[in-house]
Amino acid sequence: MAEPVLLCTTDARGVATVAFNRPQVNNAYNSDVILGLIEIFGRLAADDAVRLVVLRGNGRHFQAGADLKWLREVAAMTPEENLQISRNTTDAARGLNEFPKPTVALVHGGCFGGGTGIVAGCDIVVASEDAVFSITEARWGVMAGPIFPQLNAAIGEHNVRRYALTCERFGAARAREMGLVDEVCAPGALDEAAAPLIEAILGGGPGALRETKRLIKDVAKLAVSNALAEKLALQHALKRQTEEAEEGLRSFVEKRSPNWYPGRG
Repeated sequence: MAEPVLLCTTDARGVATVAFNRPQVNNAYNSDVILGLIEIFGRLAADDAVRLVVLRGNGRHFQAGADLKWLREVAAMTPEENLQISRNTTDAARGLNEFPKPTVALVHGGCFGGGTGIVAGCDIVVASEDAVFSITEARWGVMAGPIFPQLNAAIGEHNVRRYALTCERFGAARAREMGLVDEVCAPGALDEAAAPLIEAILGGGPGALRETKRLIKDVAKLAVSNALAEKLALQHALKRQTEEAEEGLRSFVEKRSPNWYPGRG
């Protein structure tokens, strides 16, 4: 029997831990992961015993964005099937960002593509010094629309412009400078670094924390409307079925540079 792509446990304090569990592909997401996130976070939101959620990755990396081999399969689907995948992706990112209870991300290794949006949607982010980040979608001829609202809120439009256009990698220290990461710790010390933050959250009233999160989003006007969510999903889906996206995703599978890169080889 195959291992679950997401693992979820809750301790006696009400601290739930959700772990990406596809270490063989660096925890890259596919439909199973997307739907799993929607289902698990929906369940945790309704569970009064859950006080907060810790999100982490099993294996060498936190989360490597989309499974690009899977994206090629999605691009070959009918337009409606392709659009539904993007709607689900948008709903997963939106749902995490608007989750009513505190969320803490523990990041090690690679955090790429959609992984940066997952981190941006969490309330507190602790990263180890070995963490590496990149908004990688444009390199493969696709785009990161569903996570732009969260990234813009976390690191600001100007930084999103730079890193979504260059797709360059940046480390935990730079991520902290921009506001994507709150705390940086030594490799292997994520749990130790997160412990006082978790204890501080547990000291707050559950209802007060829910209302605090909701009002912060309301005052900052950061909630994603249904209309915006549909626009993000549609543009995300349409881009995936272009010739440029097919070339970019094929170049990944074939381990070569795409044909638009002047120094390709």
